[in-house]
Amino acid sequence: MSNQPGRPAARPSINLRGAVDLSALAASRPAAPATAGGASAGGSAPVIDVTEADFVVEVVQRSTTVPVVVDFWASWCGPCKQLSPLLERLAVEYGGRFLLAKVDVDANPQLQAAFQVQSIPTVFAVLKGQPVPLFAGAQPEPQVRQVLEEVLRVAQANGVTGVYTPAGGEASEDEDVEAPLPPLHQKAYDAIESGDYQAAVAAYEQALRESPADDLARVGLAQVKLLQRTDGVDVNAARTAAADRPLDVEAQILVADIDLLGGHVEDAFARLVDTVRAASGAERDRARSHLLELFDVVGPDDPRVGKARLALANALF
Repeated sequence: MSNQPGRPAARPSINLRGAVDLSALAASRPAAPATAGGASAGGSAPVIDVTEADFVVEVVQRSTTVPVVVDFWASWCGPCKQLSPLLERLAVEYGGRFLLAKVDVDANPQLQAAFQVQSIPTVFAVLKGQPVPLFAGAQPEPQVRQVLEEVLRVAQANGVTGVYTPAGGEASEDEDVEAPLPPLHQKAYDAIESGDYQAAVAAYEQALRESPADDLARVGLAQVKLLQRTDGVDVNAARTAAADRPLDVEAQILVADIDLLGGHVEDAFARLVDTVRAASGAERDRARSHLLELFDVVGPDDPRVGKARLALANALF
């Protein structure tokens, strides 16, 4: 991918939860097993099964270069058995112009909650880390094709024109071969891949001790801490607590993290700006500091960051 931490390249305009580049690792993983919802996600097919543990790597990060279509399904769902094979067949037919990521909602309830999936099958697109709802329920093939064509049109308009190639990650015509990553960055990515967020934090912190000016390590650290904070969180309970305790800074921070995870960047920023406005003293500074950390996660070039910085300044002064 063209925006890999550890080299001086511009970051993608949207950089959500854990949006660190793991394409080298993803490319070397074995092919996904057959999917229970329909056809086998074979070694050459642009179809993968994703979980809460690897969603960031396989969907959020990949979506900066290739459109990702996310199919929420379950083995007991009748309509899923109609839609999933259709989506898999079309993913193959389109030749990797989009990646189909399948999410078993029974095994991944946090993803279901984060996307606010009320019924299955439900289908989203993810472009540059931003989730876009497409449709719910089994749909006829002509309608599905029409939706996919619109996804590809919007993706092209936003510069997401890569092609998924299982043997080598995403590729585009103008993409150069990238150099190996610094050892500590690679160590952090390996740790994220295995779900060991504490080890990833330690690797990034060591990188910063050795090179305090390593901006990409600083950003990677902020991103993996977001993963760590939201790991295993009961999303519904967190939202209820925040609603019941509007002046509880930690409760508001947790929901802001969840919002960022789900792609609701502006909601996350607005929640913390409101928290800064309502709080005082150390709690106000805690909310402000956390908002600044989320700015790092999303990236300074994202226009929503600039807008939220102005709102934060107004809240402070």
